[in-house]
Amino acid sequence: MSATLVHWLALSGLGLWIVILLLPWRPWSTRESLDGDTTITDADLSDVTVLVPARNEARHIAATLEGLRRQGHSLEVVVIDDHSDDDTSGAAARVPLDGLRIVRPPPLEEGWSGKLWALQAGLPHASRPLLLLLDADILLRPGTIPALRAKLLREGLDLVSLMARLRMENAWERCLMPAFIYFFKLLYPFSLANSRSPLVAAAAGGCILMRRQRLDQIGGFHALRDALIDDCTLAARVKATGGRTWLGLTHSAVSQRGYDGLAPIWEMVARTAFTQLRYSTTLLVSCTLLMTIAFPAPVLAILAGGRETLIGLGALALMLLTYLPVLDYYRLPRSWLLTLPLAGCLYLAMTWSSAWRYWRGHRSRWKGRVYAR
Repeated sequence: MSATLVHWLALSGLGLWIVILLLPWRPWSTRESLDGDTTITDADLSDVTVLVPARNEARHIAATLEGLRRQGHSLEVVVIDDHSDDDTSGAAARVPLDGLRIVRPPPLEEGWSGKLWALQAGLPHASRPLLLLLDADILLRPGTIPALRAKLLREGLDLVSLMARLRMENAWERCLMPAFIYFFKLLYPFSLANSRSPLVAAAAGGCILMRRQRLDQIGGFHALRDALIDDCTLAARVKATGGRTWLGLTHSAVSQRGYDGLAPIWEMVARTAFTQLRYSTTLLVSCTLLMTIAFPAPVLAILAGGRETLIGLGALALMLLTYLPVLDYYRLPRSWLLTLPLAGCLYLAMTWSSAWRYWRGHRSRWKGRVYAR
């Protein structure tokens, strides 16, 4: 690579990180956050129905339901066993949870994603004005639902969601999981998503509390039936009808799902990465240019020596400064800051992998099902 090209890439990277750091909506910040209210030990949740779509979740469903049992009293819980091949229903039934109902949806219809089909099947069993959409692997700490409910009612919101804490135990998880949340926040700045503007909408599908009336107003799950990124689509529909949404980080909703190596993380991201770019080659090329300027360029500049080293160090310092709040929020050692350039390059490679699959006619696969894109 020529010295001139490295110079201009490094300068562009420095400029990009200055802009990101100074953006008024602070996409790198962790200020949008909500944890469970542990002072509430016996909340009245008689206005909340929890819908839990579950396919082959025997390993996680019992802990998820135990977490719901500790939220308060009079909670209505509907587990939708989406044609599991394991003992999901049996594991759920063994949890002594009052108000629990286990249902099984009809066979998946063409044009629906599995999760939305399961939620649609569970909806007739939901009799209350508030709906909590909860993934089967999400464990809620005590006080989480009361805190979500209080925020929704106090602030007149229609939808509140929490970005569950992903598992960050092994090296690949510590390298890529906090970076996943960091990149999501750059792509969907929480401050803008939580504003009244319909131009930016986002939600985290693992844990969403919303008003049943607003869901009915947007056409129910039927209106989202083919969405692979159903959470952000749901938030966009709510905002398009004049509703208000809120998304934040949390320590109180915890994903039990682990990723033991690079391959499962790669598969998780590649499944929908090109969908995020609306299958646009133009957006893919633009994303590649921005990611190259942002992540490998500063490192290349440092390695080039001379005056480029100072530019590269400046860009790297600003990059790591924007990543620091996320690592601190999840209480990870700050030494993991130095893995961000690697994570950026890997996520770019995953995005190209997603695009390559799409161009070759491969469809999205999840839990044994294949979906048309």
